[in-house]
Amino acid sequence: MPLHTTMYDRILVPTDGSEGVERAIEHAIDLAVAHGASVHAVYVVNSASYGTIPMETSWEGIADVLRDEGESALDRVRTLADEAGVEVETALLDGSPSKEVVRYADAEGCDLIVMGTHGRGGIDRLLLGSVAERVVRSADVPVLTVRVSGDGEDRQEPSVVEDAEG
Repeated sequence: MPLHTTMYDRILVPTDGSEGVERAIEHAIDLAVAHGASVHAVYVVNSASYGTIPMETSWEGIADVLRDEGESALDRVRTLADEAGVEVETALLDGSPSKEVVRYADAEGCDLIVMGTHGRGGIDRLLLGSVAERVVRSADVPVLTVRVSGDGEDRQEPSVVEDAEG
């Protein structure tokens, strides 16, 4: 029987593509390297929050822009994971970000969620600040929150590991 058992096998990291959230992605990848784990990256298009925005552009146009941003954000995670030699799976999801993150973690057997405490503002924001709080409260696995800045200001070190059962 081996003396060392891997604490984490599948690490989930939600992304919104912002520069600040990249700090959480890097931390998730570092943990994956240390534990021999894979990384699962998700980008959630929160269609409900954009449905009532008065714009000349149709919802389909907005959705296309958000999906394109999501694919770019997931491509960035793929690049960082590949550079570190970490296996990565990605998913572009639709729905409520906190619910989709927790649902994905459950469905894919993720044993840790690493996420930024907030993302960027504007129409493309995925509300990661409030999402992180909801995920901490409802996830069945530990959630590591990484304090990030959404506007490229000084990045801060990873914050507190919070177990959803506490």
